[in-house]
Amino acid sequence: MDLKLLVFWVFSLVLVGAAVGVITTRNPVQAALFLVLAFFNSAIIWMLMEAEFLAITLVLVYVGAVMVLFLFVVMMLDINLLPMREGFSRHLPIGATIAASVVVLMVLLIRGQFAGSGFEQPLPKPADYSNTEQLGLAIYTDYLFQFEVAAVILLVAIIAAIALTMRRRPDTKYQRPAEQVLVKKEDRLRVVSVNSEDNQDIAAQVAKKPAGTGAVGNGQSAEQGGQS
Repeated sequence: MDLKLLVFWVFSLVLVGAAVGVITTRNPVQAALFLVLAFFNSAIIWMLMEAEFLAITLVLVYVGAVMVLFLFVVMMLDINLLPMREGFSRHLPIGATIAASVVVLMVLLIRGQFAGSGFEQPLPKPADYSNTEQLGLAIYTDYLFQFEVAAVILLVAIIAAIALTMRRRPDTKYQRPAEQVLVKKEDRLRVVSVNSEDNQDIAAQVAKKPAGTGAVGNGQSAEQGGQS
């Protein structure tokens, strides 16, 4: 057996086992760690398919950012596991049917039932081949409309999430940028005119005070300065 094919089957089996662990484990932290393992194995399989950009993006974005955020949220929240177990048992037949259908479709596709020529291993790419360039050309030429639709859907989801969480509470203070921009110097700053001769007299009186009464002299001088 070819080494590349052997590596593919090994990491594919680990990937399937990690995916099964995500939906069968009762601990949400363990489920998130199983999902991280599944992402790593998927990235390795993409590397075997010479899709380096997708593999690196999967590791950096999903494993390095999204799953770390999931782990922090899951560990900080007190999640009741009993309703989760009840929902798993209730939806197990539907989930098993969908999973079996997906597996059958994948097997038929690999065996070439949907293609007349059968499944063929792609030819190795040349040294100057850029996976990122080809992906960009495919997205912005052949699948531009689908890409724009996906972008609009994500934008609507972001706006909906902000609208659901931005609730006005009477005991919360909010910033109003429109009013902050209109603020002038005269509204926040007041210049007080102080006679310099009075300040010199106060400084001279403080200097004549004994050392033990320096604090009292400073307080009196400050009070006199405020009155002046």
